[in-house]
Amino acid sequence: MPRTSLSAPEARRIALAAQGLGSARATDPGPRSIAATIRRMGVLQIDSVNVFARSHYLPLYSRLGAYEPAALDRLVMRRATPARPARFVEYLAHEAAFMPVEDWPLWGFRRREVRDRAGRWGGWAADPGNASVVDRVRAELADRGPLRPAEVESVGRAARGGPWWDWDHVKRALEFLWASGEVAIAGRQGFERVYALAEQVLPSEVIGRDAPYDVSVRELVLRAARASGVATIADLNDYFRLRDQRAVKVAVAELVDAGELSPVAVEGWADQAGRPLPAWIHRSARLPRAIDRAVVLTPFDPVVWFRDRAERLFDFHYRIEIYVPQAQRRFGYYSLPVLVDDRVVGRVDLKADRAASALRVQSAWWEPHAAGGHAAERIADELRRAADWQGLERVTVSRWGDATDHLAAALAAERHAHPRESGR
Repeated sequence: MPRTSLSAPEARRIALAAQGLGSARATDPGPRSIAATIRRMGVLQIDSVNVFARSHYLPLYSRLGAYEPAALDRLVMRRATPARPARFVEYLAHEAAFMPVEDWPLWGFRRREVRDRAGRWGGWAADPGNASVVDRVRAELADRGPLRPAEVESVGRAARGGPWWDWDHVKRALEFLWASGEVAIAGRQGFERVYALAEQVLPSEVIGRDAPYDVSVRELVLRAARASGVATIADLNDYFRLRDQRAVKVAVAELVDAGELSPVAVEGWADQAGRPLPAWIHRSARLPRAIDRAVVLTPFDPVVWFRDRAERLFDFHYRIEIYVPQAQRRFGYYSLPVLVDDRVVGRVDLKADRAASALRVQSAWWEPHAAGGHAAERIADELRRAADWQGLERVTVSRWGDATDHLAAALAAERHAHPRESGR
């Protein structure tokens, strides 16, 4: 779509459409829809917090509706073997994330960074004492095949009559071998990773075929641009956590020359000095006339995971408060942004109380532009759908937050104790 300028609402609608939030949810989403949605996003970030639902289940729910979480588990967490290799694999393709297995060669540069001691674990692994642990863990995987960290430790104890290394060293060694590419995740047992040598998990056509750095960056920038619709250099740099704005700028210039991207001015997009921020639009970007959605997002959804972009697009500032002392929390333990049409209108802190079969709205807050509560009925409908998706029979609402009375009225919901009174 050849455009030289965009209004702020147009930029929001383009961004949401690029993320698969510009059309109606699927009527019966199955494995194909799940796989296609992950591929459209490029990555599905993993997070272990499980208050309402683990974070990686939510982007698919936001886009597809009430899909079967077990279908995602079978797709991304089943045990992979050489005879039945993984279709998706975990790697640091943002933070830890599921990605298509054929993308493995694009991340050779990151694996090299780890091996060259520039990565998170490289310095630790270079220490001679730790290097011996890495060698022994590698040998254990070669001898025994895929293992959980606890199984590596128990094998060491059984073979040597004692704890010849501790769990932390085993885990660090496994994480180094994974980040450096010698090891891949063979699946998960429960939510615990199962580690294996890469050749035990990955198809042979992706092993040892790392793309050159400039080719990887250009392809990842292209994918980030497609998934963003319209983006700045910082947006494109962050989407796959490339951490190299110079290389991103080179890739953008090449993609403009190739006709994949076009420069565009976006209303209100400016730096701290008030200067307009350069932006680019992908050639496949679509501008819907309107967005008709009411969905709960995870803070690790690509729509909002880059906080600078969330502020530019939605005037929405977010901070995760899990590690903030309870008395100092502003919005709640793990509040989720709420999107209605093309605006983030509020945030809700949800908890699945499975023993009581209840979805607890622990807190709920409006963004300033939505403070009148006009979106309460639509959010109430979405909360009912979310409860049903999680197999919960009812929704209850606390009294913490300026949106709780509106939502409780729209839901005709039972009220429950304020989370600061009952604890978390």
